[in-house]
Amino acid sequence: MASSYSTDLKLELMVTGENSGTWGDKTNSNLNLLQQAIAGFQSIALTSTNTTLSMTNATISDARNAILKFTGTITANCTIFIETGIEKTYIVDNATSGAFTVALNQVGGSSVIWDATDKSHKIIYLDGTNPTDIGNDLSTIRLPNQNEVRFGDADNSNYVSLKAGATVASNVSFTLPNTLPSFNNAPIVVTTAGVQSFTAYSLPTADGATNQVLQTNGSGAVTFATVSGGAAWQAVQTTNFTVTAKEGYFVNTSSNSTAITATLPSSPTLGDFVSFIDYAGTFDSYNFIIARNGKNIQGVAEDLTVSVERAGLTLVFTDNTQGWLLQNK
Repeated sequence: MASSYSTDLKLELMVTGENSGTWGDKTNSNLNLLQQAIAGFQSIALTSTNTTLSMTNATISDARNAILKFTGTITANCTIFIETGIEKTYIVDNATSGAFTVALNQVGGSSVIWDATDKSHKIIYLDGTNPTDIGNDLSTIRLPNQNEVRFGDADNSNYVSLKAGATVASNVSFTLPNTLPSFNNAPIVVTTAGVQSFTAYSLPTADGATNQVLQTNGSGAVTFATVSGGAAWQAVQTTNFTVTAKEGYFVNTSSNSTAITATLPSSPTLGDFVSFIDYAGTFDSYNFIIARNGKNIQGVAEDLTVSVERAGLTLVFTDNTQGWLLQNK
């Protein structure tokens, strides 16, 4: 009875009593074919025409290799055909140049296709009728049981990790922006569909001043600003001092039994304000003097002297005509 050949790898299947004296050679030939199927590599140059890979009985053949590398400059879409009926796995590297598609087809079945700009590797299996790209499944990474994805630092001494919560009510995914934000500032926005997106905001490039806060203009620009809802109160003043807008001062004229002078800001703007309170109730004995510093007070080019015990007052700047006006006194 004559030898037959396996369907997938075309190995010679010898029967008992056949090939007397040549079993060794034929067995070695089969082992070489198995080696090609398990570890064989072949580079195949493509052009602008279709190519058929063969699987010949008991013979080293290009379709039997484990790894196929497509090379060459292609000037049209190309298809590589492998005969029907063969069941096999391939690692395929599309290393061609030229903006055209490359397709791997099992004759009579479907194709796995590399797009015109896709120059990647694929892991493909043939089921005897159609090829399947298992990379479509591998492209999604699944880590069960709250396992972490860890990003190590430069020396791997510490890491940043991501993992799911103990109980997740519904699936959540993150969608990256199409363009890079203008700064490393892409806050996460949660939508009702459970998809996360990133919105680019323009953050300040330097730190703000003491007691300032972040504010937005409603169009994505975030800046530092001074809180305008009230004065930032300072420690008790016992000697002459210079005032900063939007601050409040407790003034103690009894400390040195002499008048104290506070010098207003030299370049105030509309809405700037300052507040003062008689700390020890001694403004009547030792006056508190507010130096105008070039701007009018109550529309007059004179310093303001406060001589009322327990006085508390706030000045608000308007313009260069009226200058500083009393808000309360």
